[in-house]
Amino acid sequence: MIVALLLCMPAWAWAEAQTADESAEQFMDGMTLQKGKINLPDGIATLDVPESFRYLGPEDSKRFLEEAWGNPDGSGQIGMLLPVGTDPFGDEGWAVVISYEEDGYVSDKDAGKIDYAELLKNMQASTLDRNKKREEIGFPPVTLIGWATAPHYDSQSKKLYWAKELRLGETEKHNLNYNVRILGRKGVLVLNAVSYMDQLPVVRERMEQVIAFADFNPGYRYAEFDPGMDKVAAYGIAALIAGKAAAKIGILAKLGGVLVAFKKIFIVGFLALAGLFKKLFKRRKPEFKAELQL
Repeated sequence: MIVALLLCMPAWAWAEAQTADESAEQFMDGMTLQKGKINLPDGIATLDVPESFRYLGPEDSKRFLEEAWGNPDGSGQIGMLLPVGTDPFGDEGWAVVISYEEDGYVSDKDAGKIDYAELLKNMQASTLDRNKKREEIGFPPVTLIGWATAPHYDSQSKKLYWAKELRLGETEKHNLNYNVRILGRKGVLVLNAVSYMDQLPVVRERMEQVIAFADFNPGYRYAEFDPGMDKVAAYGIAALIAGKAAAKIGILAKLGGVLVAFKKIFIVGFLALAGLFKKLFKRRKPEFKAELQL
């Protein structure tokens, strides 16, 4: 899932989704906020959530994504992390959406050979191509401005992270997508944080904590890969950054090649928000504050 990419502006969705008689405090009171050792669904991985975050399980995450942030479909996620001391419904609100892609063992043999500047150019070209389809059906274009944080792969921990600066339509305030991928024996643990670019220093610092406290459990770890038994993914590190759809249609076979428009929609779920887009942008910020506290 690439659902985190659509969670660019959480504040305006709340007013559309909630009734007048339910406050943000009441909404959050209905959530189970957890910390400490969290075993993710099916025992694939563990989060050792510190005091600076709270974890929402799959059902609460689905409700949060759909009702608070206006995502038409919040299913498929295995949890969320909400930073403590931040209003999740305000301009500075952000969260980490967690999912698991069980596509098999992702080889990291190409990690040291990737030209990230060239990869960025290809991704930007691909984004422009996909904008044609968006505009045909009445959606604003998405512009990939560049790396907010250049890709980095730690071959020891098998953890990959990077961040992208994006512009939605002609808005002056740019969006931040901070991506973390943890490679495992059977798939990849995906942690995506979404915010505005002016939050980059805070998000980057907090995501370093997330990278440290998230890992696969025994039986699912990268080093436990059995080539005689386990499935190998059809893509590598470059495709994790550029998008799996690229690998599936073979356009990353040659990194210098020109990317073509994907058959799959770039921002999952975002296109379903067309009817709300103009209306939501005109809404003023809800008059409440609900910072996550201890």
